[in-house]
Amino acid sequence: MEESEDVPKDFIKLKSEKLSVDEVSELVVSPFCGAVSLFIGTTRNNFEGKKVIHLEYEAYTSMAETEVKKICRDVRQKWPSVKHIAVHHRLGVVPITEASVIIAVSSPHRAESLEAVMYCINTLKASVPIWKKEIYEDEYSWKENKECFWANSEK
Repeated sequence: MEESEDVPKDFIKLKSEKLSVDEVSELVVSPFCGAVSLFIGTTRNNFEGKKVIHLEYEAYTSMAETEVKKICRDVRQKWPSVKHIAVHHRLGVVPITEASVIIAVSSPHRAESLEAVMYCINTLKASVPIWKKEIYEDEYSWKENKECFWANSEK
């Protein structure tokens, strides 16, 4: 495969269907890369002593996609060797143990892809308009990401 046939790509998807680790990781595989790094954020069954039943996500979809594209651009500036980036986020109800977000990054070497994945998830939580509602046994709570820049500006 010629280098020109494997141009860097960004795969961004917000969807209500179950996310697939295999699908996301396969999107970023490249014969020019020796590393594919993944982050999988899953729904846990507890929060601060409360039993979590499931999570629900809502997004301002067009703005969220635009913000994720910015994150991808930033990654490519910080780590020019990164080849492909995939960011899939689930919307709607996410049951316990299922993935809410999967991020995959390929690069020739592991350091760049690992650093880029960490940057992607931290920046996504800080700047992308996706909101999480935790449903407990007898109540619910909209969760604020502690990294979220607009939440911290009022404090």
